[in-house]
Amino acid sequence: MPVPSTQPAAERKLLRDTVQDKIRDAIMDGTLEPGERLNDDDLIAWLGVSRTPIREALAELARAGLIEMAPNRYTRVAAPTKDELLDAYRTLGVIYGGVVRLAVPNLTEPQRKKIVKMLDDAHSRIGSDGQADVFRNGADLYSLWADACGNPSLVHLCRSTTDGLAFKLRVPELAEVVPPEAILPEIEKLKAAVLAKDPIAAELAMEAIHLLPSRA
Repeated sequence: MPVPSTQPAAERKLLRDTVQDKIRDAIMDGTLEPGERLNDDDLIAWLGVSRTPIREALAELARAGLIEMAPNRYTRVAAPTKDELLDAYRTLGVIYGGVVRLAVPNLTEPQRKKIVKMLDDAHSRIGSDGQADVFRNGADLYSLWADACGNPSLVHLCRSTTDGLAFKLRVPELAEVVPPEAILPEIEKLKAAVLAKDPIAAELAMEAIHLLPSRA
């Protein structure tokens, strides 16, 4: 009996991942807007691939929370709402409190300097009414922590959940639900903990930034 080749499946998986990345990037940078309908024929024309890798990519993005799908009704970009904001924000805090605790002792000096710079930038922009822009690009800072945590299982969890959770923060009521005055001091504490190489203090600051209840 001939042995089936696995090469086509490998190629299809690679193509699906490429398609997924392109659609994901278009959602995160605003090219595809919240609530926008996604038509298979339009996606085929845009991406230049067949329907199969597109449907596979959309299913993965739906699991990540970036796409909403209702069989025989619609496939569309998710539309964040105020009601989802606090839950998503606190979920990020639960995940990244642990990530930060693992990452701080592992940071190389270039990584430490990059994170400190990004925290300084976030603090400055939030304090100057740029909170929405900071949260819009927050996935970049989260990814730095994940890359340094040294735990493959946690990295996989972060990569599969962070985009969808961070996307839910893009609502006009952001400053109302997440007041800048509540998080700015905690960003300073996180920066100090990173510089002091103190993982426990960093974890507590990350949790406080995300409005989790105090452990005291």
